[in-house]
Amino acid sequence: MAEKIKILYVDDEPDNLIGFKATLRMNYQVFVTDKIDEAFAILDQHPDIRVVFCDQRMPGMSGAEFFEVMRQKHQLPVRILLTGYSDAEATIAAINKGNIFRYVQKPWKEPDILSAIDEAGKFYMATSMLAVKNNELQTAYDELNKFAYSVSHDIRGPLTGILGAINVAHDIDDIDEMKEMLLLMEKSISKLDSYIINMHDYYSLQRGELKIAEISFEEFFNELKPLYEVSAKVNDVEFDMSITQTETFRNDRDLLKLIFNNLLSNAFKYQDKRKINKRVEVTVEVKNNTATVCVKDTGVGILGNHIGEIFNLFYRANSQEVGSGFGLYNVKGALLKLNGQIEVNSVMDQGTTFKVTIPSL
Repeated sequence: MAEKIKILYVDDEPDNLIGFKATLRMNYQVFVTDKIDEAFAILDQHPDIRVVFCDQRMPGMSGAEFFEVMRQKHQLPVRILLTGYSDAEATIAAINKGNIFRYVQKPWKEPDILSAIDEAGKFYMATSMLAVKNNELQTAYDELNKFAYSVSHDIRGPLTGILGAINVAHDIDDIDEMKEMLLLMEKSISKLDSYIINMHDYYSLQRGELKIAEISFEEFFNELKPLYEVSAKVNDVEFDMSITQTETFRNDRDLLKLIFNNLLSNAFKYQDKRKINKRVEVTVEVKNNTATVCVKDTGVGILGNHIGEIFNLFYRANSQEVGSGFGLYNVKGALLKLNGQIEVNSVMDQGTTFKVTIPSL
């Protein structure tokens, strides 16, 4: 059963309040009061009130003045003025002052009230949807600003490094020095390639549709493991996996690959180079149609006040390695698509654990 629309009626005449509530209580959730202060309190307690009726002749503050103050804090409820004034100019001035949707003459009649509520309800839904779209547009605009800065910074940086190495190489005859320049160029190109891959993942997330298939985590991580075994060997990092799956699990393989590639890449990238016993550990358990995957490292850790920000677009919590700022943002986006969750537990100089839970689809 649909929840009843909430309506507030403000009038200093008790008989009007009783009649209004008696007329509408079967179809609406009606709040009534004869005091302006109490009206504000009701609006604070019930921010989902859609329609507010107020008599123009209220003691201490007119209905139009009440609406003018009200809309500073409660913009969405539709404001309807009740007036017995015969002076049209005074009524229009009051409506303009309080940014009022419409007025109903007193003594009011039930059809007029019902018609006003119907129109106000449609207007409320339209303005609510517009507010949502405006918020989405602002978010997109903010991301575009960040994206423009990131492109100029993160793409131009590696390109500048490559051009600088080429300029130096023009005057080098020594083979060993030339190899050193080539190594610098290789590092810059690797950064640029990583950035482009993450950018591709970002746009794939925005536009792609889910492709559900049966997932064997044993096979899935056996495909990923060779990508990181070389890094583990070169950097002297112990790399272990433990997988427990006795039931069928269905999900989008590409999104899972995006999630765990990013988490594993970070686990190796942000290892504490000072430590002797460096380690990355992956544990997987599939139980009750849910996969729980933990990626644990002995890395440098994340400051507590950074943990709430690490999934934001272009946010970088650590300067040890230069990242694209896309990785964990893409992880969060992929998990939203899969109705998954992620938890972070990190201690500085000890390591970080990401715990991911994803339901079977």
